[in-house]
Order: sequence, then C-alpha cells, then structure tokens
Amino acid sequence: MWPITARTTLEVGLYRYDAIARLQDAQLRKQRLESSDGSQAENTLSEKTIGDYIQLSPLGTAFLPTPHPRVLLIDEVDKSDINLPNDLLNLLEEGQFEISELVRLAESQEAQKRPQSSSEPIQVRTADDLKVDIEGGKIRCDAFPLIIMTSNGERDFPPAFLRRCLRIEMPKPIETDLYNIVEAHLTKDVADQVNDLITRFFQKTDSDAALLATDQLLNAVYLRKHGAQVEEDGDLERLLLAALTNPGGGG
Repeated sequence: MWPITARTTLEVGLYRYDAIARLQDAQLRKQRLESSDGSQAENTLSEKTIGDYIQLSPLGTAFLPTPHPRVLLIDEVDKSDINLPNDLLNLLEEGQFEISELVRLAESQEAQKRPQSSSEPIQVRTADDLKVDIEGGKIRCDAFPLIIMTSNGERDFPPAFLRRCLRIEMPKPIETDLYNIVEAHLTKDVADQVNDLITRFFQKTDSDAALLATDQLLNAVYLRKHGAQVEEDGDLERLLLAALTNPGGGG
C-alpha cells in the first residue's frame, strides 16, 4: 500500500536514496581508519555499496519485473501534490523508470572502463524488505501491475489521467452492509448487541442532510462495548454520529 499525503510526489513513491547516511558512514570509516592500524582496519571496515542506501518505495516495487502482475493500493490519491496525477502518466504508459544515482554510477564505470561493468547488478531493498538486483539503474516491469487508487472526491483529476483509469463509485452501504462491517471488525456477538445503533446510524445516513463516515459507527460501537452510555438521543451519541459537514453540531 502507498498512503498519500499532501507532500507526496512521484519520486517519493518510486525510491528513497539516503545520501546523508552514506556520507556519515564514509566519514566514520575514514575516522576509524585514521585512528587504527590501516591494514587491520581495511579488513574489518568494508565499504558499503550504494545499493545499501537505496530502498524502493511501494510504487517502485510494484514495477519490478515479475512473472505475474503485482497489486498496489494507492490510498487517497486526491490528497497528493497537485502534479502527481500528471507525473504518473509516463510511468503508467511505459512501465519503467530509472534510479538516477545508479544510472550515473553505471555510466561513470563504463566511461572509466572499470572492472565492474555497467551491466553488473546492484542489490537494493524493496518496500517489502526484500533484496533485488538492479542492472544499469533501470527498472522495467514484465507485467503491468494492477493499481487500485482510492479518492474521497476532494479534487478533480486531469482528463488524461482519468482516461487511463476505470472509475468505480462505491455505493452507499445498506443496513446489512453496516452490520457486516461491524461484525468484521468487532465480531458477530458485538454486532448482534448493537443492532439498534446500526439501525439508527443507517437512518441518519439515509438522509441527504447527514454525511457520516462508517468509522463513526465503529467508534460508537466500540465505546458502548466498553461501557460508555451511547443511548438514543444521548449527548455522546449525538457527538459521535454528528454529520461531518457540521463539526460543531450534535443534534
């Protein structure tokens, strides 16, 4: 899963390069070499590769070459940086991207004709904490990943982005759906005990004037389960199940 925030960019979703940690390790290694016998230190302080400082993020991991498509959930894409939807277009079309630090390294090695050729892979970590080999700093998927994006409808997306999406609007849950949600989170016994609360919540959501989120129901059920008085027309219930468009109101 790739959770989105207001500061999320395409680069953040592809990979992270910890240049500061690499510099700190290099300085520490130099200090240890200077303060000890050089030949002995060389044997105990091996230099890490650049791959030790690179980790693929969820989006980058989803485009690794695998026999079968990977599945990625991009949660609340409408919260992202305004440029993210357009920045995704090329990646979704081409199915490939570059790790610029590794590309520069490969080009430098080839130009200097160093023993390590540009085609020799460098290991990096994935978002699920595995090790994979990257050749030449380039990643290209064998099978396009299945990407599921959620949106709260808080912003409009560019037409070019929408053309590449199959849009599905989630229907408003009916009363039996709400019961199943409570059962899945808090067991069937709890769901049976709060049928009245589920019914009242559904009656509120059935009104166009009341916009509620399902987690408000779960909060109310959880508090009742732990002894709080959540009775019909009670102050606590009015606060918990207040319409989100009316933050100051409870009745």
